[in-house]
Amino acid sequence: MHIHADSALIAALATDLREARFTSESIRAAWGVAADNAFARGTRVPALRALKNRTDAVAVLARLFVLGIAQPTVDVAAALPTVGIDGVRTLGLVAGDDVCAPTVLIRPQSFVDEAGAGEWWIASDLDETALGGPLPDDHVLGVGGASLTLAGLQVPTPAGSVFDLGTGCGIQALRARRHADRVVATDISENALAFARFNALLNGVDDIDVRAGSLFEPVAGETFDRIVSNPPFVITPRRDDVPAYEYRDGGMQGDDLVAAVFAGVGEHLNPGGIAQFLGNWEYRWGTDGLHRVRSWVEASPVPLEAWVIEREQLDPAEYAALWIRDGGTVQGTDAHERLLDAWLDDFSHRNVTAIGFGYVLLRRPLEGEPTLRRFERVVTPIPAEGTIGAHLADMLAAHDAVGALNDDDLAALHLVAAPDVTEKRHYLPGAEDPTVIELNQGSGFGRALSVDPDLAALVGACDGELSLQQINDAIAHLWEVDPVALRADLLPRVRELIMGGFLHVA
Repeated sequence: MHIHADSALIAALATDLREARFTSESIRAAWGVAADNAFARGTRVPALRALKNRTDAVAVLARLFVLGIAQPTVDVAAALPTVGIDGVRTLGLVAGDDVCAPTVLIRPQSFVDEAGAGEWWIASDLDETALGGPLPDDHVLGVGGASLTLAGLQVPTPAGSVFDLGTGCGIQALRARRHADRVVATDISENALAFARFNALLNGVDDIDVRAGSLFEPVAGETFDRIVSNPPFVITPRRDDVPAYEYRDGGMQGDDLVAAVFAGVGEHLNPGGIAQFLGNWEYRWGTDGLHRVRSWVEASPVPLEAWVIEREQLDPAEYAALWIRDGGTVQGTDAHERLLDAWLDDFSHRNVTAIGFGYVLLRRPLEGEPTLRRFERVVTPIPAEGTIGAHLADMLAAHDAVGALNDDDLAALHLVAAPDVTEKRHYLPGAEDPTVIELNQGSGFGRALSVDPDLAALVGACDGELSLQQINDAIAHLWEVDPVALRADLLPRVRELIMGGFLHVA
């Protein structure tokens, strides 16, 4: 059964969900914190126990559309009086007569961004728990961890147009539309496009142009202020006996699909435009994965600035087990062992030693040559995922501002330490001087930087009253060192602290 985007019926469904208070908060209150945590781990029994014998609308809809459990038709009819049973059947949401069996999931998804708090209802295919087995190849995923990560990464600055490449259920297009005048959302999966249309209508979001096609084909000749993509980046063996899921497997060998996104994105960005996406990249014997990513940026036919942040590395066996489990195949079975062997053969063929996962931000310069090329590993826990987009926007602005300054102009600035920055000092027992001084960031990427006493003293003195030059000279006088040599040492590192959000212009 396929989902149908009937605008009148979807509007009626939205009315019923609103009247039923079908929200994340209401559902969490209905089944409790412990059950909510268990459900996040993939276990729905505590939630079902908490809702046992309840026939109110929240309980019925939570069992039906969140947990994927069939409900008596009479209870569903009472919970959805406006759209009615015939309406939800016409939309393709349920099947059956006396009992309504869900054919899709509809889950509330709350969020907070720079525009404020909000909530969507996101429809998607039944997951492996509801299905009781492996997923079909054309499965359309709901809002997962990667989706939330990319949504939080989107810079919240206004944009005229956004291109969502590989939209899936449409979550990135919905998020982008909060800051953009219009969004073009594409996918190779007709099933995914149906869900994207449905979810836009269900949430009352317009100006999302949904198109079918692979990679950049549906937008040939068009340019955008922003491109966002959670592409099907999972590295999967190209064999007939290995399932290829449309939502995660791009149909190319190794990390070629991610490389293709790097290659094609530049010509579809307006000057000053930004592309943000997630990706995997392979480490091959003797070749660093981030070095390979740098080569993709340098090979782009359109000059691009780049900020690539690797968040995780997995060895081939770990990586294969992760995605085999994601498809619903149980560990320890013959099927699991066969798939693991296929994955390891594929990696061995290309001499893959590890697989990196990370965030990519590319920008087309307004004019001239690229000035931003950062390829780094940041594995510290992120304090607040939803704030990263704003942090990235601030850091880009800081790079542009500071990058235009020569050393004399930089030294004349009055800086303040960011309010979320703290300092830690580690001493050996009985020692007067610290062995390690750390600057810790309470927001952004939660970075922890080891610094020497000179830089620690400078940051400590940045309260906006003195210029960098004055602080430098005071430290040089106190330490009895050459102020010129000290400045030459400190200023490049101060630039990095400004770029990283540790220091702000007063």
